[in-house]
Amino acid sequence: MSQKPPPKQFIKTPISGTKFTLLISSAKGGVGKSTVAVNLAFALQNLGLKIGILDADVYGPSLPKLLNINEKPKSEDGKAMIPVEKFNAQCMSMGLLVDEQTPMIWRGPMVISAIKTMTQKVLWKDRDVIIIDMPPGTGDTQLTFAQEVKVDGAIIISTPQDLALLDVKRGIQMFDKTGVKILGLIDNMSYFEGDDGKEYKIFGESGVKKTALEFNKEFLGNIPLHEDLRLSADKGEPLAHTKPQHKVSLIFNKIAKKIYEKLV
Repeated sequence: MSQKPPPKQFIKTPISGTKFTLLISSAKGGVGKSTVAVNLAFALQNLGLKIGILDADVYGPSLPKLLNINEKPKSEDGKAMIPVEKFNAQCMSMGLLVDEQTPMIWRGPMVISAIKTMTQKVLWKDRDVIIIDMPPGTGDTQLTFAQEVKVDGAIIISTPQDLALLDVKRGIQMFDKTGVKILGLIDNMSYFEGDDGKEYKIFGESGVKKTALEFNKEFLGNIPLHEDLRLSADKGEPLAHTKPQHKVSLIFNKIAKKIYEKLV
């Protein structure tokens, strides 16, 4: 009987200048992943960590808007780029390199090249954690990170509705198959608290927690649908940074502590 060939081993390169690399993924678009990613980054900063944020969504970058960044990265040698600094966080996004309204009409190889540039030719400096805001789906960007970048863990964000959870399950299996450790799942837009103090489960209830149990992953917590979170994102002033004692920020801080304890 012939033996199966061993699985291909990929050489994974750490992102220079950083200690830990975290992927924030959703597999499904429209679940508030980027807002969660940015606020998680600043919640980690609230723990005293030096953070970097890399927006890996080439087609639909959101970091410039979420942090109100208008300047372009500089380069001293014409090869490596210096990340833009905002709120003591080092930041990089394709949205900082092109005009806001310019569509990225790129095929897969160009996307992979852009990702390699942002992970290998950006001068990240002295960062404890770099947060990677991943694009939706399970395509070229996800495979590039899973196969070529040394990743310390992935966090999956979802709303509790069944449609979003279908893609989450695909994302979980993708990370499991590519050997990326999933640190946990977060339920975003979990509920809306009305003026009467009641919690209204607009998108369903406990779907993310049930999915975490189904796949033997940790459930990290619920983030509510809150106007202050939306307004702060629109202003480019992350709630976890500007109002760290806000009740939603405290939830982010609690989740960030759980995540960091898993890294160390």
